[in-house]
Amino acid sequence: MSQSSKLSAAVAIGIAARIAEEIGAQPAQAVAAIGLLDEGATVPFIARYRKEVTGGLDDTQLRNLETRLTYLRELEDRRIAVLASVDEQGKLTDELRADIEAADSKARLEDLYLPYKPKRRTKAQIAREAGLEPLADGLLADPSQVPEEVAAAYVDADKGVADAKAALDGARAILMERWAEDAALVGELRQWLTEVGVIRSRVAEGKEAAGEKFRDYFDHAEPLSRIPSHRLLALFRGRREEFLFLDLDPGSDAEAGHLQGTGRVAAHAGIRAADRPADKWLLDSCRLTWKAKLHLHLMLDLFGQAREKAEAEAIEVFGDNLKDLLLAAPAGPKAVLGLDPGLRTGVKVAVVDRTGKLVDTATIYPHVPQRQWDQSLHVLRALCSKHNVELIAIGNGTASRETDKLAGELIKLAPELKMQKLVVSEAGASVYSASEFAAKEFPGLDVSLRGAVSIARRLQDPLAELVKIEPKAIGVGQYQHDVDQFKLARALDAKVEDCVNAVGVDVNTASAALLTRVSGLSSTVAENIVVHRDQNGPFASRKALLKVPRLGDKTFEQCAGFLRINDGEQPLDASSVHPEAYPVVERILAASGKGVKQLIGDSTALRALKPEQFTDDRFGVPTVRDILAELEKPGRDPRPEFKAAKFADGVEDIKDLREGMILEGVVSNVAAFGAFVDIGVHQDGLVHISELADRYVKDPREVVKAGDVVKVRVLEVDVARKRIALSRRLDPATAPQREPRGARDGGSPAGGRDRGMSRAASQAGRAAPPPNNALAAAFAKAKGQN
Repeated sequence: MSQSSKLSAAVAIGIAARIAEEIGAQPAQAVAAIGLLDEGATVPFIARYRKEVTGGLDDTQLRNLETRLTYLRELEDRRIAVLASVDEQGKLTDELRADIEAADSKARLEDLYLPYKPKRRTKAQIAREAGLEPLADGLLADPSQVPEEVAAAYVDADKGVADAKAALDGARAILMERWAEDAALVGELRQWLTEVGVIRSRVAEGKEAAGEKFRDYFDHAEPLSRIPSHRLLALFRGRREEFLFLDLDPGSDAEAGHLQGTGRVAAHAGIRAADRPADKWLLDSCRLTWKAKLHLHLMLDLFGQAREKAEAEAIEVFGDNLKDLLLAAPAGPKAVLGLDPGLRTGVKVAVVDRTGKLVDTATIYPHVPQRQWDQSLHVLRALCSKHNVELIAIGNGTASRETDKLAGELIKLAPELKMQKLVVSEAGASVYSASEFAAKEFPGLDVSLRGAVSIARRLQDPLAELVKIEPKAIGVGQYQHDVDQFKLARALDAKVEDCVNAVGVDVNTASAALLTRVSGLSSTVAENIVVHRDQNGPFASRKALLKVPRLGDKTFEQCAGFLRINDGEQPLDASSVHPEAYPVVERILAASGKGVKQLIGDSTALRALKPEQFTDDRFGVPTVRDILAELEKPGRDPRPEFKAAKFADGVEDIKDLREGMILEGVVSNVAAFGAFVDIGVHQDGLVHISELADRYVKDPREVVKAGDVVKVRVLEVDVARKRIALSRRLDPATAPQREPRGARDGGSPAGGRDRGMSRAASQAGRAAPPPNNALAAAFAKAKGQN
């Protein structure tokens, strides 16, 4: 039974209506999309081929719908469990049922359930068993009574109440638990603390030296509602590593904040100071309730909510950067020489032909300590001539610029080949090299050489190669090791799926890893496609896919439109037109009087046709319009045109940089506070958000994305800290007024880089400072990324 079938029709409709409002759609659209998802349809399939059913919901709306659907269904399942639990206890009143059924979040639902949640015996329960509840209720109802005098009547050694003080302590425990579990009070305080709460951090005693990377947070305060996600995650990392203590209080003055909390508890309980005998005892009870129970509970609760939100933002940043990397421009079918740089262990060399097939390998030692420069050039020239190499891909790891110089001399030695060299990110190459997939792909190849193959292939087609690597290992995110790993993996997998299906896949050349990301295909079916292709030769048509074991009609429906067959029996099989819509194309051909090969690419003829002429009960105007667009430019690739950055000659190390230099580089990572740019000196520079354009920029991704080739001006170089400040404002006259260097605080990114991680991500273990100066602060923010 599906999860949706467990819910009543009314609840299901309510969920759809709520999601529709959140994603800016009509309830009927949400109902239709939910139905398709429950039937097993994928988001790419629904977005592309079921526009009539959903009213044109796009992939972003559908992904948000999918996420919210999971949350709201979990909320309903929990609601059912809570109602059953309270009912079993015989405590489910009509009023409580109404409150539980109206709870619109998991937090609100748990607040309501708290008093009824099975728990170990508490001080309050023991006090009730000792008969002290009337004492608590009596003092609350009539504060004119003297607590000690009233309590004397409840002294009973047999019940564990030794004296009046013990009786009053028990009565207080009852009131404290009652108030702490009052859903209305907890909800009111949560909302209040959400609005005014200040997160405070201080250094753990004796950890000043060891926790120096968090020095900007040794004494820090910031409103929880306004703290940026990267700074919040840095604070939580500091706490996790036991360098920082964190607290949350409602105001600029901690003690005043606690008094406000006490006052709100007292107001809710109807308690006030009126010089009556029991007033002080009751107010003390309110103070202890806030300090010992509510404050801690709400702090953990709000920290959890804030962390969840910060993680969601970090995951979104990672996903957006991953998308940009996956959809980077492919060089296309060109023979490539892949160089995986190294010093002592040598430079690993791999040559792949135009189809990506490995045709040759070598290891050369041009750098220290061997310094076999001329011999290395001889080996490389022979390989390039033998295989007609057109492109040289150089990994951006250790000895990258030295190897780039070697490639430059190689190009001069063989001008007849007209080769071009490019430095590419080798993030994740080492992860791929040691993976099970690489072992299957190259069982007899040394692990170290597999990385060179990956570097060469990712220049030909970044998407096809990077899908072989676990998305997290590509390392283009913020705090990727600090966030919920399940949510991160799920979000990144969705992003990869969307990218692969947006581009389409050549079924006769794709790897199993790439096919696995196609809508509807499991890893088993993807492997079966490759095996069938190897045994029987290339697929001649999409229909031939139905001969693949375990690829049935339902799977075919989901995947067929995203699979391409070039030069096959049916020209439409090379397009994104789904086979189910081929009859629509037949009607279009009949109306145009042309054959399919004649019509494909004929813009004049296609633009003269009206989509409304070819609709039917199944296919409406949106689908027909998509078909006409596809026929005009069949199999069009949404990725940009291939181009590469040219690093400046003679600028190979951070020491070679000078303020004012204009350099070309590649955006390696985009964060909330700016963009990191590889300018070829083994250390990415940071373009702070304020330096990204000559106008105000709210989100860095408005103007740059990972993989962009950009020109930058060097603002500042700190060799000792390996810190490079860059600007896209090439004319200094357009730059904003900046503080003198000495006025800036904050730390710097760590040097070096990890293979398998972006350089921004390899700035491990560093924390971010408070925003005293925009540019300096941004550098320090980078320190927390990993």
